[in-house]
Amino acid sequence: MLAWMNAEALQKTLETGEAHYYSRSRQALWKKGETSGQVQKVRELRVDCDQDAVWIKVDPQGDGGACHTGARSCFYRTLPLGQPASPNLQTKRD
Repeated sequence: MLAWMNAEALQKTLETGEAHYYSRSRQALWKKGETSGQVQKVRELRVDCDQDAVWIKVDPQGDGGACHTGARSCFYRTLPLGQPASPNLQTKRD
């Protein structure tokens, strides 16, 4: 999945070992899985070279997947290359 993280979310993630993010729409900190049960236990955190992006490897907890749709990953739709753009995305689930 892709989510925003501010300094407070990063600090909470480091302290608890569970992924926390920042909701720009609600302007509030949120712990992944707090209501859905899809908690993300952090295995590893990496920071990119200019330190403006964080990549978190997690072990998803709970039933189903990491995505609110129930998919294992939020990135399960594919876009075919070499064809005109179409609003109809293909579904590919792992």
